[in-house]
Amino acid sequence: MSIRSLARELYNAQQNVAALQKKLDSAVPDNKDSLTQELRHAMQEVQMLRRMLDGEKESGTFRQRFSGFGSSKK
Repeated sequence: MSIRSLARELYNAQQNVAALQKKLDSAVPDNKDSLTQELRHAMQEVQMLRRMLDGEKESGTFRQRFSGFGSSKK
């Protein structure tokens, strides 16, 4: 996935989190549990996308320097 598409997905996920937070603030107590669970999942998605985007943005020298860790070179 390209950096641009990851950034777009992250933006959409952040907008979803903001909308869910607004819904949760004005929700009736019966719906708060389901909205809280949905918000938790949306926040996990944002964190996952942010980690993916940060991983994509690593420089080439960083990847070259640490590429040997975990691989068994003989």
